[in-house]
Amino acid sequence: MHKTVRVRFAPSPTGALHIGGVRTALYNYLFAKQHGGTIILRIEDTDTVRFVPGAEEYINSSLEWLGITLDEGVKQGGEYGPYRQSDRKDIYAKYATQLVEAGLAYYAFDASAQLDALRSQAEAAGNVFKYDASTRMSLDNSLTQPESVVQAHLASGDYVVRIKLNADEIVSFTDMIREEVSFNTNDMDDKVLFKGSTQMPTYHLANVVDDYLMKISHVIRGEEWLPSTPLHVLLYRYLGWEDARPTFAHLPLILRPTGGGKLSKRDGAKFNMPVFPMDFVNPNNPEDVAQGFREWGFEPDAVLNFLALLGWNPGTNQEIFSLDEMVQLFSFDRVSKSGARFDFDKAKWFNQQYIMQSSNEMLADAMQPYVEAAGYEVSKAYLQKVAGMMKERVGFITEFTTNGYYLFTEPDYEAMQANEGKDFNKKVLKKWDTARKAQFESLLVNMATLTTFEAAPIKTCVEAFIAETGLGFGDVLPVLRLGLSGTMRGPDVFEMIELLGKDVLNNRMKQFFAFCDNALSAN
Repeated sequence: MHKTVRVRFAPSPTGALHIGGVRTALYNYLFAKQHGGTIILRIEDTDTVRFVPGAEEYINSSLEWLGITLDEGVKQGGEYGPYRQSDRKDIYAKYATQLVEAGLAYYAFDASAQLDALRSQAEAAGNVFKYDASTRMSLDNSLTQPESVVQAHLASGDYVVRIKLNADEIVSFTDMIREEVSFNTNDMDDKVLFKGSTQMPTYHLANVVDDYLMKISHVIRGEEWLPSTPLHVLLYRYLGWEDARPTFAHLPLILRPTGGGKLSKRDGAKFNMPVFPMDFVNPNNPEDVAQGFREWGFEPDAVLNFLALLGWNPGTNQEIFSLDEMVQLFSFDRVSKSGARFDFDKAKWFNQQYIMQSSNEMLADAMQPYVEAAGYEVSKAYLQKVAGMMKERVGFITEFTTNGYYLFTEPDYEAMQANEGKDFNKKVLKKWDTARKAQFESLLVNMATLTTFEAAPIKTCVEAFIAETGLGFGDVLPVLRLGLSGTMRGPDVFEMIELLGKDVLNNRMKQFFAFCDNALSAN
């Protein structure tokens, strides 16, 4: 790699950052770090109509949560700023003027209604209207109007600047994923580059100017921008910057879970899954809430691992990668040209693997906010023990407090009977009577005398009780498990008893015995 690598992630603050955008940021990061380069966050907010307050902050927070560390940006600063396009407003006009003066662009004054009518006419005739070499000389612009009319429009700000494309020209460039790509200008139109009414550039001009001034070496973005790339290639040529033109890489789409079409926010609602890194409430419409991976209980490293493999194949059977490993192995020659299906079950699998491999200390820190939000007050040491017991039984951080709620508060025996009715009736209630209750009360007395209240001696105590009474493990363990947790699923019974302690054991089991008495009499 002979270039000094400088890449940019350049989202628009028009709402929540889509997970496809996160993957774009990740691939930029991996490529930059692999080559000792720089990654920039540039906020492209030239679309003032679609601007959403809070979206820029959301973008920064999402990248921070995921661990995609930026080198330059609005928050980080840097010598190539400002990094927000609205703060660069005064930069673009001179380049638009330069293009016009060179005869490579022109001023256009056509009213929107006039252009809409032309589009409708063309559509009615089975055609598509384009503002291009075949139509521009019959339209309202500086190529057809006298100088006095042109100057009047310029003075009032009632104009746009359009690029002037040659007819029947082939524009070619090399893409790191798609190799040689060519377009014919006959399939393009004279795009608007600058708007006189706002003195703001459109995406195309601002994008090229900023990439040049920020010395961007590689433009890595989604394939939806591929049709715009020949225009950008021409702008580099027209502005005299062809030698500084970046290398392009256009990433494949992330497709719906069912395939066929780009993953959208609507798919998130339809399939009940997140398609954004974090929850985002649209301030312009509080009912418009984007579901986030973070709030679902995903580990950020698991999200990055999942996204990296949506379009990139490392060429091995390995699936679990640290961020450092991805930096070392990533290459565009192993990025697919075709779209990658968003498999949420696979995302959940990745998250489960990361939880299982995480330290109890890290998991305790991660579950702390959810524990506090649920109103539970326990020590960090207690949470570490919960993590050790439950991490192979959960798929999300949130499930430590939902699936394992009984480790923080008393079980709901009414719900237990509804959910575990078959096992409760067969393994407990069918065998329950005064004598059986007395036996279990004696077991509690025996366990209360243990000087070391840990899983191993607790198990020994229960085994001695079984030997003495002639009961089987199938008679004893379901009573202890349902009494303590209200479910037949969960961690080892003896580890659970150790964690909860003698007092909780006694209180819960006595409540459960009473519940069994009432359930028996009701039958």
